Amino acid sequence: MRKALVPVDGSAAAHRAVRHVVALAHIYPSIEAVLLNVQPDVDSWEVRRVLTRNEVEALEESRGGDALQEDREVLEGAGIRFTPLVEIGPAAETIARIARVQGCDGIVMGTRGLGAVSSMMLGSVSSRVLHLSDLPITLVK
Repeated sequence: MRKALVPVDGSAAAHRAVRHVVALAHIYPSIEAVLLNVQPDVDSWEVRRVLTRNEVEALEESRGGDALQEDREVLEGAGIRFTPLVEIGPAAETIARIARVQGCDGIVMGTRGLGAVSSMMLGSVSSRVLHLSDLPITLVK
């Protein structure tokens, strides 16, 4: 594997997926990672009444950057090249699209994430990504 997309949301499973990429670096020393956090598109009238669209996007970008921080440190510590990204949209569709756009040849992701409401059904995002992407996907428990 040359380039792996690693979606992270701050969950324990996502952190394990990042550590799996570190382990893969022993087999594929030139592996590169795309570290992706997907923030849900906040479009409720309550929020729009108080914040502009640009302010909402800036808030989502900031939250996404915070979610990436711990995993960035793990990859930096292991000497793995990576590109951090924060995207806004539906999780599974965004993961599949970014993997394609970034030229990744595999996706490594956790099986249980925090989800948009912090209690997403087990595997719902990973299951959807399996259906949307043609790439090999490694699911990490």
